[in-house]
Amino acid sequence: MSSRSTDAVYERYLASPPEVYERHFVPSIGMTSAAPVLEAARLCPGARVLDLACGTGLVARLAAEKVGPSGSVTGTDIHPAMVEVARATSPGAPEVEWHVAPAEDLPLPDASFDAVLCSLALQFFPDKVAALEEVRRVLAPGGRVAIGTPGPIPPLMADLHEVIDHHLGAEAAGFVHAVFTLHDPAEVEKLLTAAGFAEVEAEHRALPVRLDGPANFLWQYLQGTPLAMAVAEIDHDARIALELETVERWQRYVDGDGMAMDPGLVVATARRAGKS
Repeated sequence: MSSRSTDAVYERYLASPPEVYERHFVPSIGMTSAAPVLEAARLCPGARVLDLACGTGLVARLAAEKVGPSGSVTGTDIHPAMVEVARATSPGAPEVEWHVAPAEDLPLPDASFDAVLCSLALQFFPDKVAALEEVRRVLAPGGRVAIGTPGPIPPLMADLHEVIDHHLGAEAAGFVHAVFTLHDPAEVEKLLTAAGFAEVEAEHRALPVRLDGPANFLWQYLQGTPLAMAVAEIDHDARIALELETVERWQRYVDGDGMAMDPGLVVATARRAGKS
């Protein structure tokens, strides 16, 4: 692989991380992982729904389709740039209400939602029980929470973790590992129970996903996540070395015109006690 071809792939994904995330991550991993969370939520027309840590708004958009014009959807995320892209990507009716806020301190009234959804985010919350207690607060009695967290780390991403550690350092590599740290159904059940939920259930499911080829997926991932900041600090030759090592390691996952991966997904549900 020439340095010119490496530069061409890298430059293809030069945009803000939320824009790259929405354009490339959402259609593959995001959409696939959102489906079982939405199914577990059992949304009905007219329901009031919160998408917690909404990112660029995928789950909120899908929930809005399910609850229809008689329902309502709110999305919250701690990152203003993510919410900005969510607003820009989600025009039309029913309109989603967006807020920039941490999961542990939501600017929302008590008992104001029938369902709270949280896809691919709980593992990142600094105080998971506090965040889940806040979820219980904003849920109406009898309201349902549905959560999806990926893991354990699949071999493809374990390879990337090692490459990132080698080329960008341990702190950057820590992000790759952190994505997959909440993969034990019993641990998720324990968190929900500690937060005061009832009817707690969690199970681990397969989650086969299709990815683009090695070079493309590498830069989609690096430029669509917080790792973009670490990449911006390395020079041209270091980028080439990083890509060459990753592409070589990932050849074993190539399947046709892309790659196959199964990160697995814990799908958990619970209710706020009481009658709706």
